[in-house]
Amino acid sequence: MTTLKNKVALITGGTKGIGYGIAERLLQEGVNVAVTSRTLQSAQEAAERLNANSKTEAKAIGFQADVRNLKSQQEAVNAVEDVFGQLDVMVANAGIGHFASIEDITEEQWKDTIDTNLTGVFNSIKASVNALKKTKGYYLTISSLAGENFFANGSAYNASKFGVTGFTQAVMLDLRQHGIKVSTIMPGSVATHFNGHTLNDADAWKIQSEDIGELVADVLKMNPRTLPSKIEVRPAMPPSK
Repeated sequence: MTTLKNKVALITGGTKGIGYGIAERLLQEGVNVAVTSRTLQSAQEAAERLNANSKTEAKAIGFQADVRNLKSQQEAVNAVEDVFGQLDVMVANAGIGHFASIEDITEEQWKDTIDTNLTGVFNSIKASVNALKKTKGYYLTISSLAGENFFANGSAYNASKFGVTGFTQAVMLDLRQHGIKVSTIMPGSVATHFNGHTLNDADAWKIQSEDIGELVADVLKMNPRTLPSKIEVRPAMPPSK
């Protein structure tokens, strides 16, 4: 997929943070983009902002979809194909974080984390396999360095991201026979609103959402013979502890 112009991408959780940064960059590359959110208003407002800032002929649209529900994801994929006629790239990005000791984390927080971060990735890929078979497309999942490195109070989040990392690598082996490429990107600290964080000047050292967008574009433009299947990315100069 060395040229991206006129390709079509669906980005889950694409209304803010990493997902929005990816959507912005792909629009710059001439990719038509669909972003999803659990609320239609958020998805449509994000699409409006993306289109207002775009300097290419590519278009962004917004759909309501819940990654926790396979039928909802299938409906989103069908809607993208109805509007654009194809789907070339699925970015399974939607995610949440609940952080607490195993003594304190609730069953609801555990289920919410696993259902969104892990089952949501399964649903996103499962719903779009047939669409990507037609285009010999590309799956990108957004895991985390927490998908290889565990930490205190991270039981639910670690479990979900370890799962995404392993799941993605297995899917890569399943689907490459169809000409579909599969990669997972594993960021460290990213300057986003994740988990209720408010961005401020102290976040300047972190990876920025547009950096992940640039990385995604570079991966998609690589020579088709090469597959970067698992990509770790971290801040170049974190503060000294």
